[in-house]
Amino acid sequence: MLKINEVEKFKHVGRSKNKKQILLTHTSRNFKDYMYSLKYRYNGNNKKLPHYIIDREGNIFNIIAPDTYSEYMDVSSHNKKSIIITLENLGWLRKNPLKNGFINWIGDEYNEKVYERKWRGHHFWQPYTEKQIYSLSMLIDELCEQFDIPKLSIGHNVKVDKIENFNGITSKSNYDVESTDLNPAFNFDIFINKKEDE
Repeated sequence: MLKINEVEKFKHVGRSKNKKQILLTHTSRNFKDYMYSLKYRYNGNNKKLPHYIIDREGNIFNIIAPDTYSEYMDVSSHNKKSIIITLENLGWLRKNPLKNGFINWIGDEYNEKVYERKWRGHHFWQPYTEKQIYSLSMLIDELCEQFDIPKLSIGHNVKVDKIENFNGITSKSNYDVESTDLNPAFNFDIFINKKEDE
């Protein structure tokens, strides 16, 4: 059975059992700081909440129940039909001018191997871990079965017209040309093959 870590429950906006899409995003900061922002942003009334977070060790944390929704996306109907899964990832990086290594948009240091690819105005990206991909695959299996969501993935991180009509697995970057999550380091081929092998 899939192990999901329960955390202090956050307040959702409403309930919707009619889920048709799993939307993949990332934190753009480390797990601890991201959790802190979920809890205390807007004086503790943050309404932009994912359903799940998967940290770099592959641990899954349940933030709000999957049959609820928050105001994560700008359009209410997208929120009602989506289950949001967020992966811990710093996102785009730049070279640290003071030290060897890299930093993200808020100055978090990263000194491991980066993924290099020019995309949406950035060149360096923090890779996702194998443990995250494994946990993500297992969580998606469970959610797809529970909510009768097709195990189909867009398979890339480029904007897709009318993506809101797609039933299956998408990423935030499929919705918006400005979004950088999931970043190019996410290997959709491996992810899709994992789904097909199961």
